[in-house]
Amino acid sequence: MEGVEVKELALFKDQRGWLAEIIRDDETEFRPVMSYLSMTNHGITRGPHEHREQTDCFCFIGSFRLYLWDNRDTSPTYKEHKIIDTSDIPTIAIVPPGIVHAYKNIGSNHGLVINLPDRLFRGRGKTEAVDEIRHEDDPESPFKIED
Repeated sequence: MEGVEVKELALFKDQRGWLAEIIRDDETEFRPVMSYLSMTNHGITRGPHEHREQTDCFCFIGSFRLYLWDNRDTSPTYKEHKIIDTSDIPTIAIVPPGIVHAYKNIGSNHGLVINLPDRLFRGRGKTEAVDEIRHEDDPESPFKIED
């Protein structure tokens, strides 16, 4: 899907555990401006929604199912949809504006997601409208996401 990047992260392991680089300036043009961490219970879905201007850079820690569909009428991949399952290897997904996205924790435990978006939530000082178009009840959705 045009503009979407998904990759499993390299784990640097030793006797203490592991470390993974989420984002590197020399590997992508994407530039985050904030970050947040969320925990999603087993079997729970977040989304679907899209952003008008914001690009998200999700880092999934746990087993998740990522739902994507291209809602950009000028895109060569318009109306294309994909489902991507992550494994226990931390995985990033960079999702540009106009790509409707949702994710579901398909693991047996709580799952963690770090997001590093390129826009501040509600703008500087949290004074702007939320940059989000919700699709939970969209009859046109190509996915039927069940909780």
